[in-house]
Amino acid sequence: MTASIGGLISGLDTNSLITQLLRAEAVPQAALKTRLSIAKATAEAYRSVNTRFDAVRTAAEAMLKPEAWSAVKATSSASSVAASATAGAPTGSLTFDVKNTAAAHSVVSGINWTATTDPYGMTSPIEVRAADGSVKGTITVGGSGTLADAVQAINDSEFGLSATAVKVADGQYRLQVTSETSGAATSFDLGTAGTFAVATQGVDATLTVGSGTGAYDVTSSTNTFADLMSGVTITVSKPETAVTVEVAADPGAVVSKMQALVDAANQALSGIKTNTDPDGGAAATLKGDSALRALAGRVLEAVSFAVGADGSPATIGLQLTKDGTIAFDAAKFSAALADDPALAQRLGAGGPAGPGPDGVSGNADDVVPGVAQRLLDAAKAASDTTIGTLTLLAEGRDDLAGDLQDKIEAWDVRLIARRTALTRQFTAMETALSGLQSQSSWLAGQLNSLPSWS
Repeated sequence: MTASIGGLISGLDTNSLITQLLRAEAVPQAALKTRLSIAKATAEAYRSVNTRFDAVRTAAEAMLKPEAWSAVKATSSASSVAASATAGAPTGSLTFDVKNTAAAHSVVSGINWTATTDPYGMTSPIEVRAADGSVKGTITVGGSGTLADAVQAINDSEFGLSATAVKVADGQYRLQVTSETSGAATSFDLGTAGTFAVATQGVDATLTVGSGTGAYDVTSSTNTFADLMSGVTITVSKPETAVTVEVAADPGAVVSKMQALVDAANQALSGIKTNTDPDGGAAATLKGDSALRALAGRVLEAVSFAVGADGSPATIGLQLTKDGTIAFDAAKFSAALADDPALAQRLGAGGPAGPGPDGVSGNADDVVPGVAQRLLDAAKAASDTTIGTLTLLAEGRDDLAGDLQDKIEAWDVRLIARRTALTRQFTAMETALSGLQSQSSWLAGQLNSLPSWS
């Protein structure tokens, strides 16, 4: 008779006993798993806050670019004329007529084919000539020498041409070839004289500035005129008269950048509050974290401290609220920009403040950091990929998690070995009990076989 680990001989639920014994022995491993979960959650919380500080860094860097404070906007009086200006472009206006738009040169064959599989039939190789009649090169029609082969050869050539077989009626195809670029200089002809006719003449786009004796034309091979006005790009789409393009300061763009910086800073403060709130429950993974509280302090100080002799950032609409966030008054900021742009820029970004401690003007110590520079410094201290506070804290938790994972895996090996040992012990017990039970049955049978004496 073979014993069973299930306790058929002893009557004990040995599988359950082994499970309970292993559960008791695995208590230290369970504690390690709890610590691992906390370490991972903490690392993730640090990274979440770090992402928000990285957004502060990006917004602050945008605010610190000199061109951010000299934003301009180009507008056009005609919907068919688009205008854009780079930061720092001089303000001013220009009025002009759009005489014509640019066109790509196109030619069409003088003969028809009944199908694209018909023989090309014209001279091959095809001669390509410039507008002045000079030969630029030739195109050899390969394959079977059909119209389709001619189209393919032209498209594959190095002359910047696009060919297509146009179906003009049932059983009638004509070969049209167009320059891939526009402008008068792209004019060309194909084949021998008279083989192709001009379908569209290649021309430059032309603007006429002025209407008197001093009026002049401006041309472009495309419909885009770069630097017609310094830093301004104009794109036309159809003839138009009396179009005025104006370049003016764009304080709204500066306001938007400052709003983006304030929003990013408030998001960083919100992330810190969520993760450190003593009453935040499970979501507050970093309760009492002094490093995060210090970072929050730096963000708030960036707005609360005066900027050199220029005074408080409140002058340009930046101040703290009672709930520990940054308030931004866009209207006040816009007014400050209009009233004293240099002061607004010094408070918002930073700037020269006169001779520094060395008494010499023009040195690095002469520059007083404004709100954006302070926020940039705070963001770099938090999220620098090498020495940032949040970066190092997250990496430290990652290292701890890796160590805990190794210990948990070591416990897995230990518990497997323990289960094997317990299983062997209970199996041996069941086997021994089975043997004893067999001996008892044999003895009972022997006793029962003895004769009875009355």
